[in-house]
Amino acid sequence: MLSGKFGLSVGRKGAKMDAEELARIITQLRLVGADQQNVEVKTGVGKSVLETLSAFANASGGLLIFGLSEADGFTPVDKFDALAARNALIDRCSQITPCLRPQVDIVPFENIQLLVATIEPVLASERPAYVTEKGVYRGSYLRVGDADQMMRNYEVDRLLEEQHQPLWDTEYVELAGIEDLDSVALRDFLTGQKSLRPKTFAQGAETAYARLHVAKDGHPSLAALLAMGEYPQEFFPRLNVTFGLYPGTSKGDVTKGLRLLESANLTGSIPELVEAVIGKVRANMRTGALINDVFRKELPDYPLVAVREAIVNALLHRDYSPTARGTQVQVNMFVDRLEITSPGGLFGGVTVDSLGKDGLSSTRNQWLATFLENVRTPDGGLVAENRGTGFAVIEQSLADALMPPAKVRESLTSFTIIFERRHVAKTETYASAKDHVLAILNSRTTGSTTEIVQATELSRTAVQRAVNQLIEEGLVESMEPARSPKQRYRTLSVR
Repeated sequence: MLSGKFGLSVGRKGAKMDAEELARIITQLRLVGADQQNVEVKTGVGKSVLETLSAFANASGGLLIFGLSEADGFTPVDKFDALAARNALIDRCSQITPCLRPQVDIVPFENIQLLVATIEPVLASERPAYVTEKGVYRGSYLRVGDADQMMRNYEVDRLLEEQHQPLWDTEYVELAGIEDLDSVALRDFLTGQKSLRPKTFAQGAETAYARLHVAKDGHPSLAALLAMGEYPQEFFPRLNVTFGLYPGTSKGDVTKGLRLLESANLTGSIPELVEAVIGKVRANMRTGALINDVFRKELPDYPLVAVREAIVNALLHRDYSPTARGTQVQVNMFVDRLEITSPGGLFGGVTVDSLGKDGLSSTRNQWLATFLENVRTPDGGLVAENRGTGFAVIEQSLADALMPPAKVRESLTSFTIIFERRHVAKTETYASAKDHVLAILNSRTTGSTTEIVQATELSRTAVQRAVNQLIEEGLVESMEPARSPKQRYRTLSVR
């Protein structure tokens, strides 16, 4: 079945087009009044068909119908010769690299014969399909809506990478030295590797560094710097994460004259970035509670297990080619969803349909993956598994939370995963930790941290963070000097 986001269902792969199916498709085109993303109508087999052939082959395929005039309302072209058009189309397909071999049918329609060609996508390892005489950079096209657009050089480069293993993460950073790696993280990594493969270290540390792609001639690899660096942004300032908290459902919404409720540039190594993102999401999402006679169940907006897997995937599988090193990973929270966007589309044999299935894993940055499988986050856990389970974990954690599956937007240049915010049930209380703490303090003259913890059933850390936020906002004040064991708090309204 060929179908596009804006297109029509156009039959089964390899199946012969019949008159009834063709009539159904043309009827839909007449209703819409335009070509579709996966259906193109042409009066004849002119040279412009080469661009459409390239565009269909580089995406999910498509259907070409010859002998109709879009300008005249998708009506038959007078004296159209389907046999001659078929021969011309076969010749045009040979002018594409790699050569295309579509399913071609001559089908009756309104007392004439139309030529119908089903174009299948080429293999990922053979993309981009391009107009041979124009060359790969000027002859590669993508389907955008009902138009064929020439690919940008960056998009062509990403497709060419599918033909071999990218090595951008193994580049050695000439401006950095071994001293720019965290000594503890490096020591722990080398200790683990030495126990696994002692022969690697038999010829000394320098040889081991080179074999493990940690460093060469005293300069760390990009992968090592990202996984274990003291401050990778000293050398690559945009290989960071931006966090934005928006007041509405789009970036253009404005509340009280502010475009962003919170904006932050998160820096550090990948293990530090993962924890920083989790901290931001935790602090800015609300956690509801479903309470019965005995138990209280926390119900967060977003399962943090899923968020963690998503940000690890974004940092691990993003594009680290020189052209993309000026583009950050973006984490954006809206009132109805959380979006995580990374530069570069899916790599290798992984498709949107195969995400989370059969443990399939195709790694763009293989040495970075190796490091992150052996490097720990500040809380002691391993950063990544890289066994094709990341998206499956996301799906399972959302299912366990009775939340809808994550949505995905994917192109050659970016990948976005979208979590819908959990809807509030009528039987639950729903407020942020800060709201809980403020409500408790409003209900009494003063309160200590211990008393607030007991009243809210929140953790001591969550209570203290909420109290500090309320103090910064001028809603609460402390009654004793800082760090006093007798510290109590009160709202400013009770003074």
